[in-house]
Parts: sequence; structure tokens; C-alpha cells
Amino acid sequence: MSKQKKARALKDTEAKAVASVVQTTPRKLNLVAQMIRGLGAQPALAALTFSKKRAAQDVKKVLQAAIANAENNHSLDVDRLFVAEAYVGNSFRLKRFHARARGRGVKVVKLWSNLTVVVRERAEVAEEAK
Repeated sequence: MSKQKKARALKDTEAKAVASVVQTTPRKLNLVAQMIRGLGAQPALAALTFSKKRAAQDVKKVLQAAIANAENNHSLDVDRLFVAEAYVGNSFRLKRFHARARGRGVKVVKLWSNLTVVVRERAEVAEEAK
């Protein structure tokens, strides 16, 4: 009486990793995710390693997890991987108040994010085989 197995949403040449709650605003996190879209896996890791943005550490962890998933779970070649998709979504919001002058309070919303990275294996070029 278990649930039926769900069909895999990704292709056979793809692997994905998700960070469900990242303590960064989606706008800031998307700047870093945009930096690695379309890059190869190794150049993307190098770019994230030397980036000065704090969110780069979170993106790097998720990218490393996606590469590990591709290698261990789906038997993909790590040298031919590239970042096919890297997208950011909203997570929950913490609502806080800051005390202001004359007994007032100002609402402060602290945003959190979800991050998804999909890596794909490059198709071999037919001319390389010749």
C-alpha cells in the first residue's frame, strides 16, 4: 500500500540539486545564479570560489551537490557537465519591526529564497569521433 513511483521529471542527461531555504533575498541570490548560467561545471565552480558576494557560497554548495548527483546517481561524465538552469524563487518571509522615533514602529520584511541548479551533460560532437 505504498505510493506509486513518480516518473522522473528530468532527462537522462540531467541532474538537479535544490536548496529549499537560503537566508538571502531572491534578488541578490539571482545575481549570483545568473553569473553561472550556461557555464561549464568547473569554470562555474571557479567563478563562485573567487566571487566576493556572500550568496556565492550557497550557490557553490548547491552546484557541488548537483555535480555529485550527476556523477553518483546518474553516472554522467563530470568533465562534460554544464549549468543548464539556475533559478531562484521566494521562500517564507519573516516580519519584524524596528523601533523608530516618537514611539513608532516600522515594518521590516526579511526575505528568504529557494535555489535550484540543474546540470546537463553536453552532447558529443559528431565531428570529434571522426
